[in-house]
Amino acid sequence: MLFLAGLPLWEAMLLVGALPTIVAVCGQIIVRKSVGLEQLTTNNEIAGFRFATVGVIFAVIVAFAVIVVWEKFAEAQSAVAHEAGASATLYRLAAGPDPKMKATREALSNYLRLAIEKDWPAMAVGKKSPDVTEALNTLYATVIRLAEGDTGQTALLIEMFKQLDELTHARRTRLHLAGGVVPTVVWIVVFAAATLTVAFAFFFGTENIRAQILMTAFLSLLTFTSVYAIVEINYPFTGPSYVRSHALSEVLEDFAHKE
Repeated sequence: MLFLAGLPLWEAMLLVGALPTIVAVCGQIIVRKSVGLEQLTTNNEIAGFRFATVGVIFAVIVAFAVIVVWEKFAEAQSAVAHEAGASATLYRLAAGPDPKMKATREALSNYLRLAIEKDWPAMAVGKKSPDVTEALNTLYATVIRLAEGDTGQTALLIEMFKQLDELTHARRTRLHLAGGVVPTVVWIVVFAAATLTVAFAFFFGTENIRAQILMTAFLSLLTFTSVYAIVEINYPFTGPSYVRSHALSEVLEDFAHKE
């Protein structure tokens, strides 16, 4: 699913929207010619009730999946904003001419720069950058050296470590969410429900074959584009609609103006 989410929008629409719709239309024509209008018409009344049930079940599955992935997408946005806020606070706490404080600010700026340049491309394919992890370790080491210096500012050091922990937690959150949250079994259910919902339209028969083909095409397009929306939102750092690093970039720009 990560591959599908990473495709350009027009390619994804062709693969998820146009291709299943073409298959559905061909299937409708084949069933119509194989079974015949008269026999299909006898199914209309009973199939209508069954189709309503299938439609409701599919709608519930899609609604559940959309709610889950949208909440996680919002959580990813919040994590990036929280990481930016913790970074800004830590930078202000490390103010001053002391060489160790300056080293802390430099390590923090380096971490943010690498996070933007390397973490985001890595998260787009469901991975993380070891260089950013190393930069975070270096940042921890600089703050620990402040504590070893025994500057007499215990409260300040406690707050710095707190903000550093918040920054680390926010990064872990976005790295976790980058790989998606919907398990394989749910994907199987979603795609199976979408396929069965469209296939159920083959059991109906109308005298106007063009109108029936058009209705089947619309149903297929709506059904599978809904599934694609779930796929896209499930990976918040991949694809056309992704969580950007603007919050970190703005904080890094503020650092440059203050130096």
